[in-house]
Amino acid sequence: MLAALGHPIRLEIVHALASGDERFCGEILPAEPKSSMTHQWRALREAGVIRQRRDGRKFYLTLRRADLDARFPGLLDLTFAEVARLSDG
Repeated sequence: MLAALGHPIRLEIVHALASGDERFCGEILPAEPKSSMTHQWRALREAGVIRQRRDGRKFYLTLRRADLDARFPGLLDLTFAEVARLSDG
């Protein structure tokens, strides 16, 4: 799980999903190539960080916040703080 969160693009994805709302995968970092994003979704999904749901031809993502907070208390808060620090600097 830590390896999945160790990549800058995956950190941005997790931060984008922080609200807990389900989001269409195409609206998260739309400037990135689709092939690269497919790899990022898979890494996060296999690490247990996100849940992916298919509806027709679209995939929707949610952050598994409750599961992660139960298993790794405080880790997501530290992750979000680091993303905010990096975007400010």
